[in-house]
Parts: sequence; structure tokens; C-alpha cells
Amino acid sequence: MVQAARELLAVRSPLDAELMVSDMVGAWWGRRVRGGDVEQVLGEGLVDYAAKAGTPASLTLLICLAYLGTARQGAKAEGAALAMMESGVARPGWADRVGAVKPTGCYVSRDAYGDQDTVICTFAYRWNGTADNAHDRHALVMVVDYNMSGMARDAWVSSQVDKLIEQARAEAEANPMLLFEEIEPQQARALLESAMRATREPKSPPPVSDSYSAYHAFARSRLKALPPGRKRPAPLHSEAPYSRERRAMLAAEFLSSDAAEHLSDPSAASRCADHIIDYGCEQDFDRPLRVSPTKCETFLLDWLPRKVMLSAAEQEAMPHALAAWVRFAARRTGLPDQGVTATLDAVWEATARFPEAYRDPASYGLDMALLSRLLPDGDLSALARRVFAFPILQGTHGDVDLDTLNPADEADRRILLELDHVGEIDEQHLAWHEEIATRLWEGDPPQLWEAAQRLLDLGHDRHEVLHVLIEIVERIGADPDELATALDDIADIPDEL
Repeated sequence: MVQAARELLAVRSPLDAELMVSDMVGAWWGRRVRGGDVEQVLGEGLVDYAAKAGTPASLTLLICLAYLGTARQGAKAEGAALAMMESGVARPGWADRVGAVKPTGCYVSRDAYGDQDTVICTFAYRWNGTADNAHDRHALVMVVDYNMSGMARDAWVSSQVDKLIEQARAEAEANPMLLFEEIEPQQARALLESAMRATREPKSPPPVSDSYSAYHAFARSRLKALPPGRKRPAPLHSEAPYSRERRAMLAAEFLSSDAAEHLSDPSAASRCADHIIDYGCEQDFDRPLRVSPTKCETFLLDWLPRKVMLSAAEQEAMPHALAAWVRFAARRTGLPDQGVTATLDAVWEATARFPEAYRDPASYGLDMALLSRLLPDGDLSALARRVFAFPILQGTHGDVDLDTLNPADEADRRILLELDHVGEIDEQHLAWHEEIATRLWEGDPPQLWEAAQRLLDLGHDRHEVLHVLIEIVERIGADPDELATALDDIADIPDEL
């Protein structure tokens, strides 16, 4: 990278330099390295190496990293760059203008479904204290996807600012399914910072565009040029948080509406409505009434099969209840007719695939009585980690009837763990096993089961994995962030364990 930085000496504008370096450091964005954080190992390592190189090319790299890097990288890069300049290393003419920008306008293009926002933030470089609109005016464009937890899914930069805004405005005027408006810079910053945090959350590589990593550092730094102080603007059609009582009232309104009158099994339809509303509240920013082709398809073919245990009657009723919900919700939100038609078409297309996507939990080879003990909350996604935590649940052991023990009960849980450790009488050790079993049961934190799965995939047996998890939790303590980081870093069982 220090060798590649020689190209920075040939560029004429700070914008070109910033984009080149952003692309360079994007090479490790989202990657994992063993033994530490990738930004520390590679990012700060690059700063240290560039500082030792002491060349004009490495100086230009440090100048850009002082602006584009993380807080730690930026501080180290700035100090190293100042030391090199004091020693007489030459710097390019654009060096003083790196990051010296001011916002000139922020806009958002929203689709009527509320699926995504395309946010446009425009900037110009300061020249003698003012924004120089004649040169290097540019726009940062980011796409926020609300069907993917509000994450930033795409990013790019355009120098054709006026053309970009005119085109977005013209498309909105011609298409009733689009809305284009100017927003305050504070709103844009809050929305995009939240979206970029959501993009970092997944532990596997997030489903972003190929260009996102190249613009990530640039976008992160440009947002700091926007004024803070405004809460994140609510997505389209969002409402106040839904309490349990409010969710129940909404379900009752739906079941008594004309849209639901054709549903033949009121009991199953009621339970389906509860799942639809819960999904909209918990996965879509308290927007149960928002409907779209993508949201409905994701709910039916992805979320339900992973998260909810449906009875046979509910499996039969769900597609019909969802279609009725689309009609009910569309009337409440004013979704244009073409949007309603497209959403219903998507529901019926997904209906044909739903039986295959939703595999009845009874087909897993577990009887329903056992499933009800493992999944009293109906959270199907918890099945694997709870079976891992409590593998002995059936049959008899001595005079103990295992089928009568409830792993959700604290007293029964202790008995099950004692039977899983025959011959072990160390109460403190059993207490730690109980701690891990409880965390696995509750999925707290999610990284605990993810780490266990990685170790199991490497061929380690169950008790070895449990002992590693115990060692980490005992060593780290209750700090959730430190615990999550330590679990993320586990790639294999250390030899000393």
C-alpha cells in the first residue's frame, strides 16, 4: 500500500486522493483477523509502517489517513505526518484541503413502500474559508435498506451533483411510487450513522454492494462534516412504539375488517395476525402496517421458517392471512393501487414456495411434546442451541424420569446438568455450566452460540467447546461488549485448554 501510494503524488485534487485511499483501506473492511481487531492490526499497522518509510508518498498516505481513518488511526497518522513535515519531507499542493469540506445540501429519495431510502449529501471544498463551488463539488450517495434492519447497503460518489439531483427529482415527479425531498443535514447524519452501525452488526460478511467497502471510510468521514444534534428521522409510515395492548388492538381491528372476512379459521388467523404484527414491530422499526413485495416475501420465506413454530392450521392459514393483511394495511397507509397489486402478486408467488420453505418442526424427528419443552416461546431459531445446551431430555436415569423435567425451569435445569456431568461433584464448575446453559437458552449474547458452532465445525467435541465458553465468560466477566469481542475472536481452541 505504501508503494501504491506513489500514485497519490500525481493526483491534482484532494477528492481524488481521498477516494483512492478510501478504496485502499476498504480492502480489509469487514474482514476478520485472528488475534485482534482488523482496524488495529492492519489499519494502525499501515500507519506505523508508513511513518517509518519517511517518503513523500508515505506522507500523502498519512495525510489522508488522518482524515479517513478510525479515531485511533487518525490520531497516529496526524502525529506521524506532522513529524515528517517538520523534518522537511515534501507534500503535495492539495494536502491542506483534505477533508476541508462543508455540506451544501442533503436530500432523500424514498419509495412508497418504505423499503429503502436513497440519501444524497452534497459537499464542496473550502477555499479561503468559503465553499469553492466551482471545483470539486461532489455528492455522497448511500442506500439504506429497511428490509435488512435499516443497514447501509450501497454507497458511491458522484461529481455530477446538479444532474444527479435533477434526475432524482424528475423520477419522483413521474412516478407516484417515489418521493424526493430535501432534509436537514442533521437528519441525514443521524440516519446514515445509524445505517452504517447496522451494517457493522452482522458477524458474517454483510450483504452489501461490491462498491460499499471502497467508499466506507470516505462516507464515515464525510458524515462528520454534517452537523450533529438531530435524532434519526423516522422511516416512512413509522408510528409510535407498539405496546402489547396496542398490538392486540390492531389485531382485533384487522380481524373485524372487511379484508379479513373471508378467512375461514378465525383462531388460526388471529395467531397469524399476531406474528405479522410482531414482525413489523420488532424487525421493521415499529411499522406493522408497512407492506411491500420484498417485506412480505422475506417474512413468509425467510423469517417465519427460522423464527416461529406454526401449527398445521397456522401453516395453512398464513398466506391467506398475509394477503388479507396487505389489503387492510394498504387502506390505512394509502399505498397506491399499483403498489397493492404488486404486493399481492408477490404474496401469491411466495405462497407456492412457502410449504417447502417452512419445514414443519415435527419433521425434524423430534416429537411435539419435546419441541414444546424446548420452545415454550415458539422461537424456532433457538432449537439448535437449546438442544446443544440440554442434550439429555428423554428416557430415565436411575429413578429420574427425564421426560418430566423442564429445561426452562431453574431447578429442573440444574438436575439435567448434574445428570450430564455424572461423577463431577465440583459445585463451582457445575455453576459455570449452568451459567453457559442459561445464556445459550436465552441467546445472550448471540456471539456465544456463533462461537460454539465455529468450534464444533472444527471437530471439537461438545464438552471441549463448553469449557472454552466457560473460560471466556469467567475471564471477561459481565461486560457485554468485551464478551462479544472475545467470542468473535475465538477461531479455535487454544492449545493450553
